[in-house]
Amino acid sequence: MRFQALKLSVGMAFLLAGWCAGPLFAQSQLTINITGFKKYRLAQPAFVAPAGNPQAASLAEAFNQTLWNDLNQSGLVIMVSRSLYPQATPAQPQDLNGGAMAAWSNPPAQAQRLVFGNLAVGNNVLQIEGYLYDLTQPSSPYMLGKRYSGPPTAPEARLMAHEFADAIIAALGGGQGIAGTHIAYISNRSGHKEVWLMDYDGTNKRQITHLNSICYSPRISPGGNRIAFISNRSGTWQIWIYSLLTNRYLYFPHFNGFIATPAWSPDGTKLAFSADLDHSGNPEIYVINANGSGLHRLTYSHSVNIAPVWNPKTGAQIAFESDRTGLPQIYIMDADGANQQVLTTSGYAVSPSWSPNGQVLAFSWRRTGGGENNGGAYDIYLMDLASRNFVQLTHNGLRNDYPSWAPDGRHVVFTSGRPGHWQLFTILADGSNPAEISRRGSNQMPNWSSH
Repeated sequence: MRFQALKLSVGMAFLLAGWCAGPLFAQSQLTINITGFKKYRLAQPAFVAPAGNPQAASLAEAFNQTLWNDLNQSGLVIMVSRSLYPQATPAQPQDLNGGAMAAWSNPPAQAQRLVFGNLAVGNNVLQIEGYLYDLTQPSSPYMLGKRYSGPPTAPEARLMAHEFADAIIAALGGGQGIAGTHIAYISNRSGHKEVWLMDYDGTNKRQITHLNSICYSPRISPGGNRIAFISNRSGTWQIWIYSLLTNRYLYFPHFNGFIATPAWSPDGTKLAFSADLDHSGNPEIYVINANGSGLHRLTYSHSVNIAPVWNPKTGAQIAFESDRTGLPQIYIMDADGANQQVLTTSGYAVSPSWSPNGQVLAFSWRRTGGGENNGGAYDIYLMDLASRNFVQLTHNGLRNDYPSWAPDGRHVVFTSGRPGHWQLFTILADGSNPAEISRRGSNQMPNWSSH
């Protein structure tokens, strides 16, 4: 019966990362090169819409705001202030003939890249043309041209902006963009803690579950079509799986024991999770096939082991939390449970999240004094697994927890605030460009989709 008394105080409280801390031991702290990319000065004048057409003007506003935000948050460019732009706004490539292009590359704008285009509405169709120019190559500036068409609605205009932003990021050498990705999270805005989903920038929020209970730890499958989470809807904490394709719950076995923190394997065929199936009061890490077969136990430490997360690059390792040495620390092990190693040896470290390239872990850490004299706060840290060097990402004196990497490896989403008043923020992995993406209700436990 020991675990019944600990189920919330140790189980869920450990999952929610408690408020105690231990001694801090000396450890080197060096800069970790995350982005490794030279930022270009990029100008993006508003796309030109037909004059005297209120519908086109409204759609252009939605498109322009979304595109600017996507590019500004990309971490690959420095957006040139529109107060520095030339007076004439290009809508077509021919508008940059003669000396018009030099006006953008010369002072005061001094842009290196230029994004421009036009928007039209007719016959109940929205059409957008967009271009990307390299202003440092005036003889052959063309880099990208795209045309989009669809229903004349604001959501469609935002979707086109997201798609064009991702195309620009790829053309600039930034690989996969994040403008079309989503974030699952827990919100109480409906009166219960349910699973919600939103676009990466905080728009298009929609409630996924309606269980009228408590849900935690949503995890989007690698293919983006399923969400695993835990809920006490059945009277005990169990794993639930929801299909975003059919909008129905999928079969998954319920177990006789406390269950927590599911996590998908990189190929989507397995789930790792924490469970107290022997009712010892000590949750351990298990792996199971996504269809509910092949249950296999990985840890035997007789302590609280929770929050597993797979190495998304190789699938060969799992990071997790354990309090086997006292306070919770971050560990890694092989995917079969072998070769268990501790990464942090002081303070209170929880909520590991593995970068897409498998080289860096993000986690929440309360070090003695809270790190850089910030009063005992929990902050988001990044640790390079090869060197074990770390950097501190947040410095706001609040509780920062539940980091989750974007698929581009340049962004992290996390929870910040105080219990009962959580909100979600994104930030670049170099600590710049913080953006609040939730405001209504209390929102926590974000998980960034891989597509």
